[in-house]
Amino acid sequence: MIRPHDSIIVQSLGRFLIPVTQMFGLYVLFFGQYGPGGGFVGGVILGTSMIFSVLAFGHDASRSQLAKKVLHGDGVGMLIYAGVGGLCMIGGGEFLNFADFEIPGLETASRRSLGIVLTQLGVAVDVAVTAVSIVFSLSAEEIIEDSLNG
Repeated sequence: MIRPHDSIIVQSLGRFLIPVTQMFGLYVLFFGQYGPGGGFVGGVILGTSMIFSVLAFGHDASRSQLAKKVLHGDGVGMLIYAGVGGLCMIGGGEFLNFADFEIPGLETASRRSLGIVLTQLGVAVDVAVTAVSIVFSLSAEEIIEDSLNG
C-alpha cells in the first residue's frame, strides 16, 4: 500500500501542482493537433498527475480517488478510438478517414478536426489508465513482498 508522504512541503506542492498539471495535460491533449503534443503526451501528463496524487497523499486519500476510479475505465479509450473509426466506416468510407465521418451540419474540415480530437482522446484515456494501473500493480506486489518477509 502506498502511504502518504510525511512532508508538508510535498503535500502543499501537490495541492497546487496536481490541478495545474491536469490542466496542462488537457491543453496538450486538445491542442496537440496544432503543435507538439496529442493523445499520448496528454495521457502521460494526466496519468503522471494522478500518480503524483497517490504518492503525495496516499492510496486511500480523497485526493487519490480519481486515480482509483480511472482503473475502472480500462478499455474505454480503445472503444472511443475504434468507435470513431467505425463511424467513419458507417459513413461509407475507410477506417479513420475523417472525411467520411458523417455528422450533419459540419463541413469536412470540422469533421476531420473533431475526428482527430476524439481519436487523440481515446489514446490519452488508455495511456493514463495504463500508467496508473502500473503504479497500483507495483504497489500490490510491494504489499505481497512485505507480508512474505514480515
